[in-house]
Amino acid sequence: MVQKGFSLGGKRRVHEGNASLQALEVSQIVRLSLYVTFAVTSALLCLDASPDTTFGGESFKGMLYGFALALTALAMLHFGHQGICRRNSRLILVLGGLMGHLLIVRLVMILADAGSIAEIYRYLFIPCALAPMLHCILLGRTVGGFSSIYVSLIGALLVPSGDVMNYLIVSLVAGMMAVLCTDSVRRRVQLLRAGIYVGFVMVALVLVLGKLNVMSVFGEDSMSRIQILATGSGIAFATALATAMIISGLLPIFEGLFDLTTDISWLELSDLNHKLLKRMQLEAPGTFHHSLVVAALSEAAAESIGANAPMCRVCAYFHDVGKLKKPGYFIENQHDESENPHNSLTPTMSALVIIAHVKDGIDFAVKHKLNPRIIQVIQEHHGDSLVYYFYRKAQEQKKADMQKVERRLENAEDLPKVEEKNFRYPGSRPSTRESGIICLADTIESASRTLRKPTPAKIRALVEELVRAKINDDQLDICPLTLGELALIKDSFSKTLHSMMHSRIDFPKPEDKNDAKLRESSMSREAKSDRRFSSMSERDF
Repeated sequence: MVQKGFSLGGKRRVHEGNASLQALEVSQIVRLSLYVTFAVTSALLCLDASPDTTFGGESFKGMLYGFALALTALAMLHFGHQGICRRNSRLILVLGGLMGHLLIVRLVMILADAGSIAEIYRYLFIPCALAPMLHCILLGRTVGGFSSIYVSLIGALLVPSGDVMNYLIVSLVAGMMAVLCTDSVRRRVQLLRAGIYVGFVMVALVLVLGKLNVMSVFGEDSMSRIQILATGSGIAFATALATAMIISGLLPIFEGLFDLTTDISWLELSDLNHKLLKRMQLEAPGTFHHSLVVAALSEAAAESIGANAPMCRVCAYFHDVGKLKKPGYFIENQHDESENPHNSLTPTMSALVIIAHVKDGIDFAVKHKLNPRIIQVIQEHHGDSLVYYFYRKAQEQKKADMQKVERRLENAEDLPKVEEKNFRYPGSRPSTRESGIICLADTIESASRTLRKPTPAKIRALVEELVRAKINDDQLDICPLTLGELALIKDSFSKTLHSMMHSRIDFPKPEDKNDAKLRESSMSREAKSDRRFSSMSERDF
């Protein structure tokens, strides 16, 4: 957990231990960035084949502009989007997307110069939303905005010098509209809706800029101008919709290649008909219900701090899937009349069975090819916390055995050692905001079942106590949650639990059988009267 960017747990050795790795990673990033810089510059030089498509008709000046813009783009990535620069694959995704977009712009310009595309329509054939929409969905709106800016600036080198400002305006506004419309896409139909909005914006901008000469519709050539407007509008909407459909179809490929998961995919993974979840419903119904509640708590908390809410919901569904190995050993799956299997085990063995559900969960997840982020949450949702109940039970048992030793009924050397490390989960501790949220929600949901007559004050006190215990146990030391975010998370947990555990009205019960019969007969007469009234009403009206 961090406060103003610094660790509160004092675990500076974690950062020191990773310093050499980070230095190596930075050197690799810089080396790759240089390669990409020359690649982008070389591609711009190849694209700039015609001297008529550069500023002032000077090819050398256009090459210098392209080189400068490529450098500023890489500098912006390095200083403003360090999360992308930490992974070379994402850097390639961003810069490759820019190059693909610019290649299409250049192709449209070549076709327009050759006469294959009418000059009046050439800006409407440019998919201005391609790179911004793709990067916004995969990497977030800040990267989408970055793409919108730089495909506009670099693309301005590829259009005739007299149309630079027109291209910049159309490309920037249409790209930003695509980013705004795809900021939080959870369904593929939203992509088509974004394409429609982008098409409408492009038509409006081209009209305002005068590239479609239809401002005076009524006159001698009114029919031809209406035809131009209709054709231009059709081209703009067709281009924007085609862009959205292509991105929708290619998203699974990009997610697989670059190890990314969009909100669309998380929504698809939230289907409760998954084989593991259906098995959990049948074999461990208590665990299944617990997972649903943890999912609701986690999703609401993630939304309150701007974390990935769909990811939290899906990961919470599967976080306890390892309990399927031995469901009867977990209290939520035990019935009142059934015998607790832990009664026949030592506290150490009981703790081993409880701890093993993390490893079993990872095995289930790997076997069923679940998303790597789900596997990470399964591994981290308990951190290296202590199985306190059985640890305390083992201490009490050892205390009783020591009393037998004092009475010379037992030999001290034969007594097993009670070591805290044997009662701790293997870890790792939560390393992402989503893992931290699910870790807290899991603990709070389990503890909330012990509340008697829950009130808002009791729920709030429980949440505060459990979150403080996690902090004191250093479970949130490497988690990037800030104190401000933790405050919002606690508020969300309290509100969600209060809404789930609200009190109900106690309905009065009949005192004896005669009262019950009288009530039933009275209700029967009222029902018959209502039916007669209903039939009369139908006939009368």
